Amino acid sequence: MVRKMPPIRALEILRFTPKYAAKDLSLAIKTALSSAKQSGLDEGVVFFKALEINGGPVMKRFTPASKGRALPYKKRMSHIKIVLSDESRQAMLSDEGKVKSDRSEKVEQKEEK
Repeated sequence: MVRKMPPIRALEILRFTPKYAAKDLSLAIKTALSSAKQSGLDEGVVFFKALEINGGPVMKRFTPASKGRALPYKKRMSHIKIVLSDESRQAMLSDEGKVKSDRSEKVEQKEEK
């Protein structure tokens, strides 16, 4: 939902999102922004280069049930990976275009030989 947005806008959206994980994700984004600011990046030009939420460790637990039984359940955790960058998206798109054009020129040169 927030991968394509700037981080500041993502925090505004997550603030009013009625999902359980929105609070944890917004805290992780705030931490990433403060780390970026500490390393010298400007908050206004920063964007998400990668934002991943993957499964983490699982704790297996039991809850007591009637007649001395135990019912198993799993406490699941997640890993949140946020990578921020200050490169402009236009520069990245033009770089990708240059790579493609360089490759096509090399192919054309090989065909001429």
